Parts: sequence; C-alpha cells; structure tokens
Amino acid sequence: MTAATGESVLQGQGVLGRPLDSREDPHLLRGEAKYVADIDLPGTAHMAILGSPVAHARILSIDTKAAEQLPGVLKVATAADFTDVMPLPCIWIPGGVESHFPPHPYGLPGARPVLTGDAVRHVGDPIAAVVAETPRQAAAALAAIDVEYEPLPVVTRADEALREGAPQLHEAVPGNLNAYWTCGDKDRTDAAIAAAEVTVELDLVNQRTINSPIEPRGAVGDYDPATGEYTLYASTQGPHNHRFLLAALVLGIPFNKLRVVAPTVGGSFGTKGYLYPDMPLVLLLSKALGRPVKWVDTRTGLMNSTVQGRDHRQHVTLAGTRDGRITAVRATSHANLGAYPSTIGPGVATALMGRSISGMYDIDAAFCEVYAAFTNTVPLGAQRGSGRAEAAFLMERLVDRYASEIGMDPAAVRRKNLVPKEKFPYDNGLGWTYDSGDYRLNFDRAIELSGYADMPARKTEARARGKRLGVGIASYVAVCGVGPSTRMSKEGMLGGTWESANIRVHPTGEVTVTVGSASTGQSHGTVFAQVAADELGIDPDTVQVYEGDTLKAPYGQGTYGSRSYSMAAPAIALTARKIKSKLVKAGAVFLGVPEEKVVYAGGKVYEEGNEENTKTFAELAMAMWYGWGLPPEIEPALDETTHFDPPDFNYPFGTHVAVVEIDELTGETEVVAYTAVDDAGNIGNPKVVLGQIEGSIVHGLGQALMEHAEYDENGLLLSSDLGHYALPRAFDAPFFSLDKTTTPSPHNPLGAKGAGEIATVPPAAAVVNAVVDALSDLGVIHIDMPVTPEKVWRRLRGEAR
Repeated sequence: MTAATGESVLQGQGVLGRPLDSREDPHLLRGEAKYVADIDLPGTAHMAILGSPVAHARILSIDTKAAEQLPGVLKVATAADFTDVMPLPCIWIPGGVESHFPPHPYGLPGARPVLTGDAVRHVGDPIAAVVAETPRQAAAALAAIDVEYEPLPVVTRADEALREGAPQLHEAVPGNLNAYWTCGDKDRTDAAIAAAEVTVELDLVNQRTINSPIEPRGAVGDYDPATGEYTLYASTQGPHNHRFLLAALVLGIPFNKLRVVAPTVGGSFGTKGYLYPDMPLVLLLSKALGRPVKWVDTRTGLMNSTVQGRDHRQHVTLAGTRDGRITAVRATSHANLGAYPSTIGPGVATALMGRSISGMYDIDAAFCEVYAAFTNTVPLGAQRGSGRAEAAFLMERLVDRYASEIGMDPAAVRRKNLVPKEKFPYDNGLGWTYDSGDYRLNFDRAIELSGYADMPARKTEARARGKRLGVGIASYVAVCGVGPSTRMSKEGMLGGTWESANIRVHPTGEVTVTVGSASTGQSHGTVFAQVAADELGIDPDTVQVYEGDTLKAPYGQGTYGSRSYSMAAPAIALTARKIKSKLVKAGAVFLGVPEEKVVYAGGKVYEEGNEENTKTFAELAMAMWYGWGLPPEIEPALDETTHFDPPDFNYPFGTHVAVVEIDELTGETEVVAYTAVDDAGNIGNPKVVLGQIEGSIVHGLGQALMEHAEYDENGLLLSSDLGHYALPRAFDAPFFSLDKTTTPSPHNPLGAKGAGEIATVPPAAAVVNAVVDALSDLGVIHIDMPVTPEKVWRRLRGEAR
C-alpha cells in the first residue's frame, strides 16, 4: 500500500536512524498489553456518570433517593458532596490578551466543576456519579436519578454565540467571548490588500471532528487510609502534569500523596492530555468508600465527554500580483471552545492556528484575528495537527483560488512563493521563526514523485471512464517540539514545557532509561533505547525504557505536539553524554593514562594510539559499581539526569499531492493516489515514523471526506456513535508514495523535528483542492468538508451548495 523511497537517515554508525522492529508490537498484537480497563484491584467498585441529556438548562433539583435504594449501589454523589473540591483549571490561555474564564479559587482560569450543580451547558455535562458493586448496577442506577431542569436557549456556533442577545453560558464571561486574539501586522496587511492587483476571498468551515482512539478513556482511583496516599491509574498522555494539577489545583492535597500511573494507552490523538471530572471523582469516591473505584467510558460517552477538535469558521483573504507573487494574507476566525475551557483548549484555538497561516510561503504582510467563544457543545481541545491543520487548510485553499483567478498553474504559484533556503532562520511575521529547511527541494520532489506533469492526460483518460480526475497540492509548516518554557509562557502556558530523562547503568552493564514523557503508541521503548544505545555504543537490547509512572520517572511534561522525539530523546542523548564524560574521567584512572589520552568509542574506553589498553562498557559499569580506586572528585556508580529545555521550537514541513476521481453518476470521491514528502529532520527510527505518516494521512483524509461532529439546533450531538460518525477504514486508504527530505533542526542535539502528527496537517487541503480541481469547469470554487457524495452530486447537477 506504500512505496517509500529515500535512504534511511543515520546519525552515526550506531543504531539510531535504523528501522528496527518495534519492541512494543508483539504484546500489543497478542492482546497482552494491560489497559486501564484491565486493572482489577481487590475490592474494586464501579462508577458510572450521569451526563446531561439537554444542552443548556438550569438545574432545579436532583433526587437520588430511588437510585440509592437499588441493589448493589454504594454511593450516589452530586455536586453537594464536593463543595470543598476546586474546579478543574485551564492552563493554556490566549497569550498577551485579555481573556475571561469561569473562576478558580487560586485566581487561575477555571474550567469546569467536578460535577455541575447549578446548570448544565452541554449534552453529557456530568451531574451525578453512582458507585456500585458492578458496572451494570452502577449504569442501571443512573436512570433512577430524577433531575428537574428549566430549559435555557442553546447556541452551538461560535459566531452566533457572540451576537447580541445570544444565550449566556457563564456569568464571568460576558457575551461568551473568551478572548479576542491577534498576531501579525494588521495595518501593513490591510494596506497590502488595498493596493493589490488581485485579491481573492473565501468563507471556510473547518468542521468539528471527534478523536476516536480505539481505547476510550478510563480511570481507577485507589486511596490508602493507612498512608493517606492516592493512586490514579488513568489513560493519560501526561501523568506528571495531571498529578500536579489534580493534587495542587483540584483536590488540595499534598503533591507527595498522589501517584499517577499510565498503563498502556490505546491511542490518544490529543484527547488524553486533559483533566476530566472522572479523574478526581474516582479518587474522592475511593476515599469515601474505602475501596478502589473504577470507571471506563463507552464509545457514546467518549463522544459526549472527551474534547473534540478543529471547529473554526473563517473569512480569509489573499492578495497578490498578476504574475503570481503573494503579497498579503489575512484571516478572521471564530473558534468554538465548547461549553467550558478545556485544560489547554484556548491556546490550541489561537496561537497554534493563527501564527501558522502563512505556511511555507515568503509573504510580506500577514495578519490573523481569532474570536474564541463558548457554546453549548463538548469542550474543544487538541486533535492531531491541531491549529496547524486549520491554518494549512485556509492557506492552501487560498493559493488554489488565487491561481485560478490569475490563470496560473497552482504548482507554479506555490513554487514562486516558497521561502528560499538562504533566508533561514526565517521570521514569518506572525510569531514563528522557522529553524531550517530547503522548501524548494522538498516541493519539487513531491511534484516529481506524484507525476504531476502527466495529470492532463490522466484527466482525459478518466473522463472516458465516466470519472472526473482532480489533483490537489498542499504544503505546510507545523510548529512542533513544545517547547521552550519561557517562550511558551509568553504564549499563555501556565507551566514549564521542558522534558527530562534519567539513565542508570547497572553493575552488569545493562541500562535503564526513565523518561517523563508517556507513550500513547509511538514506540518510545524502541526508539528511546536506540538513542541511549547509539550514544553509549552498546546493544539496544540491553537498554530498558520506563515511563508513565510518576513514582518511578523524573518529572516530565508528557507526549503532545509531536514533542517526544525532539524533547525527550535529546534529554536521553545529553544524559548519555554525561555518562560517557564520567567514564572518560574514570577510564583515565582505570587505564592509568591522562584523561586527554582516553578515547570513548564503540562502547569502550581505550588509550589513544594503544587500543590494547582498554575497558569495555560492562567492565567499566562493574568497576564504577565497586568504586574501588576512584579519586574523591569521581563519585561511584553511573546515574545521571537531564532536564532539557530547547532554545526554540522546531518546524517540520512538507508537500502532499492528492489525486481523486469523482464518479459522475454518484458523486462519490475516491482518493486514487497520494504522494507525501515530509521533512522531520533527523529521524530516529524510519519504520516507526513511516507508520505515523501513514496513520496521519488517513486521519486527515477522514476529515476531508467523512468526519463531522454534527449538532442539531438543540445542541444534541447527532453523530454520537460509530454508526453515525464515519471513520476511514482500510479500503478508504489510497496507495501512498512517500519520501522525505532532511534538514536537521539546530535546536536540539539530535537535529530532530516533530513527526508524529505532521502528516495530518495537509491532507484535508490537498483532497479538497483536488475535488475543486475536478469540478472547476462547472464553476465550483469551494466545497465545504466533509466532501460527501451528496454534496458533490448536487454540484455536478449545478446546485450552488
């Protein structure tokens, strides 16, 4: 299904950069991995959560008496049981602008209560929790809870929520406006647009979508009355951050009294980095009942409770010359934050999107403004490629519209406006400074590999078969590697974003690496072992990797924003270099030569010019464990830790080309070929990244062609299960032609850039550009996602929308 070209990128003669098999795969494929749902502590009771059936209402009363009398029910809890529990906080606010949030006792932005007691603001808003002996008993008791509502008017669109007279969601947020956020130079951009030879405009809907990891979320709380310690087992991609937020800002308990463990996590795509009410609930109810309490969500529950993605309505303008030089781009976006600010939702909706709109192009003037608003929908959060995918969609749609307006080939327009490699580091005028790249090399490779020059002949051939063939290009830059802590504070992040690693060398020469990051399926155990082994010159099979347990690993920020390989892996490499440095000093003692005569290479130290005088890594490890004969300035043992905070982000980029065929009778769109040339800097394991690229592309195709979180006028999510929410399946995936270019980032010692989500950024734009190309002779200049057969069929018959 995939043709991957190009040689593996090797950082040295070791194991880094080699396509080793993922050591995690066998136990996943055999069904031996342990997820939250598999954790069964002795005496476990089971929790179910009552979510609101209406999108907006005042709660007049809650009667739990009947539920409390049902068989097996141990506890029915409402907001009245948790008056001393603080609201969940929001820790990424729109940076540098006035913003409005529900209150939090510490003066932080508040998000939502653990259980709501006064009003519900979206379908699924948690009202009560039942704990029973079995999951079935807990679920059955929910129906016996009697809640009396006073219905309130509903609003589900961000632009409509800001209109005068719109339903008000929070007293502390007048007019539902969380923030008005801008970046770029407004006056310069407006002047460039006013003076332009050509301007084109589009109204775009980047529809709301739902992350659908195979494993829904779950949580197990276990309170030990003997020690006063809590343990939370949760499907989380940030166990350390969740420990801090829960202990300090929600429960108000000592930090050292809470341990968070992330067992195997069955996918996330951004959704499991957030605090959710179930996390404090299982801990609080475990303490109240003296038993472990377990909760596992359902698929419909996930769709009504777990953060959703995208959801921008945009008016965008591009200005340029008649000969194809882009002079300005401007975007006005209404971002739908949902009913409550999620843990980092407001930052995702503003900076990640707005600062990315100019993509790979050298544009003299750019400006973006975002109105972030609350509505009666599920809270908004990250989704693979979040913000950057929305930015790429608007820019790449505009470029095609502009090319059509001036009668120029879309590829030629793009090529003419690429940032030249001599301009790096490149300030895009919106807040990002691109680190490195050769955009023209990357772009030309994608165009060549796709067979772009043959498309006219292929279109003619397709029409003879009753098909309309279209080709669409999309280029992108995706800021990754969150990130530099000080810079993130200016973007509104209320916390550090560095990453950590510890390496411990055992007396036998075996190595344990513990990292603060936490895998959600990225093969950390394989790739991080390669990093340590490559640096130390040892067999990766002797390296063990631990993560996901706050009791055992150093504090780390977690996995998100394609940061693990460009943040945690450099921390590992730097730590390994500390180990090597110590071994060189000790080697001088053991070899009986001056330190400057000691060489470390190939997993051993030896005397320069006399390799017979040598000590292997295992011999050194044992000698350091004994510590015999070491001078006072060299401590025994090998145990080092690094906290890595880069000087800036990294900026992977790429060019994708989609080829579609549209059936003229049915309107069905088939992606018949897909070419992707991505640049993620130096790659640690090409096989792992190849899987991430393939998955990311399919994820993006899903948004382009079928995915849509659709709410009715009453705020009811109509697509709340997989019978009504379409996801791409294997037969929807096209044949991929994949290649890469390599421009290392100067911002970390591995030259790495983000990879895990970058290929999700351009597919939606590439596919919609291809569909519009196929329909362009009918006067079609845009079609909203998802591009369903019905929409296309109506356009084929001349309908405007």
